[in-house]
Amino acid sequence: MNISLIAIHPHPSPQAVPLACAFLQEALLADQTLRGSLQTTIAEFFLENDAAQCAREIARSAPDLVAFSIYVWSRDHAVAMARELRALLPGAVLCAGGAEPTANPAGLLDEGVFDFLVRGEGEATLVQAVRVISAGGQPSGLPGIVAPGETAGTLPPPMELDAVPSPYLSGRLDPTIPGGALWQLSRGCDFACSFCFDHKGSGGVRRFSMERIEAELRLFARLKVPQVFVLDSTFNKDSKRAKEILRLIRKVAPGIHFHFEVRSEFIDAEMAELFASITCSLQIGLQSADASVLRGVGRGFDRDDFVQRAFLLNQSGAIFGFDLIYGLPGDTPQLFQASLDFALSLYPNHLDIFPLAVLPGTRLYGKAQASGLQHLDAPPYTVQATTGYTPEQLAQAGKLAAACDVFYSRGKAVAWFNSVVAAVKSTPSDFLAAFAAFLGERAEADITEEEIWGLQRNFLELIFKERKKTKLLPLALDLADYHHHYAAALMATPPTPPGPKQLRKLDPLKQPLVLAASTTLARFNYEVLEILDAGEPDLTEFTACFRPSGSCAVIYPAHGEVCTESVSPAYFELLQALDGKQGAAALCRRIGLSEEEAHEFLEFALAEGIVQRVAPS
Repeated sequence: MNISLIAIHPHPSPQAVPLACAFLQEALLADQTLRGSLQTTIAEFFLENDAAQCAREIARSAPDLVAFSIYVWSRDHAVAMARELRALLPGAVLCAGGAEPTANPAGLLDEGVFDFLVRGEGEATLVQAVRVISAGGQPSGLPGIVAPGETAGTLPPPMELDAVPSPYLSGRLDPTIPGGALWQLSRGCDFACSFCFDHKGSGGVRRFSMERIEAELRLFARLKVPQVFVLDSTFNKDSKRAKEILRLIRKVAPGIHFHFEVRSEFIDAEMAELFASITCSLQIGLQSADASVLRGVGRGFDRDDFVQRAFLLNQSGAIFGFDLIYGLPGDTPQLFQASLDFALSLYPNHLDIFPLAVLPGTRLYGKAQASGLQHLDAPPYTVQATTGYTPEQLAQAGKLAAACDVFYSRGKAVAWFNSVVAAVKSTPSDFLAAFAAFLGERAEADITEEEIWGLQRNFLELIFKERKKTKLLPLALDLADYHHHYAAALMATPPTPPGPKQLRKLDPLKQPLVLAASTTLARFNYEVLEILDAGEPDLTEFTACFRPSGSCAVIYPAHGEVCTESVSPAYFELLQALDGKQGAAALCRRIGLSEEEAHEFLEFALAEGIVQRVAPS
């Protein structure tokens, strides 16, 4: 039997990993009854791909059964592909599983393109269905299977997790291809937020064994996977286990960047330090800072406790961000703005802000009408109006969310944002609302990363002049400029500098040199080291104490960190003039710098990776 497992990704990215299909493939190939009788392939597509072309590609292998893994974002594309396949492969069996068929089976079956749906965790259920089909039967009536004309029953009990073979350890799923791994450590959720589907039918949280986790982690390290996205919404609820995994990561895979979802209430000082000791970022579901709004969706909230846990993360140096949702029952534009102000006051590295999606299968979906939630009946199921929001207010909230993403998150403004907002006597939400107005009708997706720094600078010039704070503007621009350059250096790969023996053999005045690509030269209105010593400066107090005397700086990555050197104008000009074609001796005469001074400085610059030798052509 020839089976095609279909994964549809939103767009190419390190997260575009067909993990669900890979689990299904492992379960099918491991089944003793089916052993030797199956040929399985995983076909991956993106939303941008033409549905008819995708169907033709699938049909080329002449599969007997095509199984789609469907989520909210891929529903319509999967249906379009299945409809094309019906015409190309009239005798093939078409089925679907995943979050969307589990939550909304009737809606998918009404499309008239699928022979049956697999609800819940699919490994055991799909294996049973394939056994029946292989024997010439119909899978209708099996637990977890729903066919046209049938009513979806209860979900089948979940299977033992370690009974599902690892597609990474088998070698059938290569995490180096997309440049990242989806690492599932558990399934299910102990919490019951009414807008979320994770806890449905899971019987609590089930976790993969530590033996399997360690084996997969060692594989990721051996393959040098650059980043791993951890699929475990309650990762740190079991504090002892979470700390054990973090210590294991620190020991086995220190060079990999990990992305975690965590709950704030389970973070203690030791855990914060462990997170800070590895290369990782954390995502914390705040959703709203209003306790009554959160109670309405089944979440508790202790404001003081949340602040304290965020303080522990900031104190340790861990990288973290928050999720916010606008349009929840009981939420209003004013409460959303207050939540935004609260979130930004805690110095997250980024915020992810979404409109509420009223997902089929959730408790909120069942009481949406009673709660006054008007929402789309098809994916992405987002709210269109609530008792607290008009459609126009939801659109404004969306613009505020986009402004926050551009200016704060993508603009990497965490270190200076609150200082600048305080200087113009604003609140974070009002400041970002003004930035949204400044952007006008520009779509967030159309704003490139290269543009953002310029947009930040232009907006700062505008708002400081409007608020009559022009005296503080040079320092505000210095802060924006420095942290832009710092972020670039943080992401840059430095050159390998010459060792002490190599350095002694070089004459930096005769050797053609060039500024390393990872090095940035920048001019500032104030002395850059005084700005850094001030930490998060009060702009009014700083400008009262220091004169804008100007400074020249070299910002570069070295020794595992970002270094900043304040240099004289002559050294700055020398670095600017290095062109890789002539030695520095000739440049010194033009600049008016002694060769002795230049020799010592360039030796330092070579050793630090600020400059590098030009490879012979």
